[in-house]
Amino acid sequence: MADTFTSLFLAAIALSALIRIWLARRHIRHVLAHRAAVPAGFAERIPLAAHQKAADYTVARVRFGFAGLATEFALLLALTLGGGLAALATFWGGRLDGIWHGLALILSVMAISGAADVPLAAWRQFVIEERFGFNRMTPALFASDLAKGAMLGAVISTPLVLVVLWLMAAMGDAWWLYVWGVWCAFNLLILFVYPAWIAPLFNKFTPLAEGDTKTRIEALLARCGFRSGGLFVMDGSKRSAHGNAYFTGFGKTKRIVFFDTLLERLRPEEIEAVLAHELGHFKHRHVQQRIVLMFAVSLAFLALLGLLIDAPWFFAGLGVTAPAAHSQAMALVLFALAVPVFVFPLTPLGSLLSRRNEFEADRYAAAHARSDDLVHALVKLYEDNAATLTPDPLHSLFYDSHPPAAIRIARLQQAGT
Repeated sequence: MADTFTSLFLAAIALSALIRIWLARRHIRHVLAHRAAVPAGFAERIPLAAHQKAADYTVARVRFGFAGLATEFALLLALTLGGGLAALATFWGGRLDGIWHGLALILSVMAISGAADVPLAAWRQFVIEERFGFNRMTPALFASDLAKGAMLGAVISTPLVLVVLWLMAAMGDAWWLYVWGVWCAFNLLILFVYPAWIAPLFNKFTPLAEGDTKTRIEALLARCGFRSGGLFVMDGSKRSAHGNAYFTGFGKTKRIVFFDTLLERLRPEEIEAVLAHELGHFKHRHVQQRIVLMFAVSLAFLALLGLLIDAPWFFAGLGVTAPAAHSQAMALVLFALAVPVFVFPLTPLGSLLSRRNEFEADRYAAAHARSDDLVHALVKLYEDNAATLTPDPLHSLFYDSHPPAAIRIARLQQAGT
């Protein structure tokens, strides 16, 4: 059974890699094939130079993704079939026991995975983003973000992991149900504390200044019956030239946050339209739906782990044998490493749901603001963020959380007529 599971694991890795490489190569070819001319629907709005910049930026990012793919699978195989997890378990076994051994194992894997991503993140930021004029981050700020992220991760993860490991050891066969309850509560807690306690560790948030933009936004909120915990501007420009806006928090902690780069680029009526789109997500309860879906999926996965945790073939099939096998921490780590490979082919389902939500939010925006203003805002954002207007259809169908630009804007224009 263990050999069969090993074969299935390797087959899943191979299938995942082949799909990702095939889709990436399609995307590159399609974008380059349409690089020479701006799509007809955008020809009067976006200069050819901006269109070509977006094409080159997209291709550079996708090509660099091959390095990330190679690193990801090399690390996965090194930790599992390569004996890395077994070696870590043996190393900590001579120093710690019980849940402290499990904590050390899990934090070690997190640290190794994070360290492997640092060179990739640095290259993305200081080579690719710099080449296309988006980088505003200094090496000192990059290092500071890494240090803060690592410390914050340790502070948050340590008590959570200890509670989970204790429940797995103390609650019998139904441990997975108790762990699920803790996981749900933890995620809801993070949603509440993130706006006021976590986000300010990385960025500065200032109240939106008085003026036409704020007046329009407050009028829109009143029309839509939305109560906010505040309107804030985030200093996104200290890291990147990309612009965005988002909701964060729950209940009284709900905040509306605008990147300063977005406010600098859009007119007040366009900002109002962008916010109307975000309000559409709120009114259609998209965030709540995602949370419920996440909780349902996590329950199913934990129930599955409850079945696998006592199966010797599960551990042996992923390269871990006695005495390292059959620990709660090892089961958690192996499951977290293996599951993404097996569920990767389901990625288009999540993308489809997200695109449907975006269309719903666009329709809401068109009903509560001028659709033309949202179209103008989106075109500016596509240009400023160097988002390609000509993605490969299959690549977009598989990955994209937002509809392709041409389709999205066509629907908005129809809604405005």
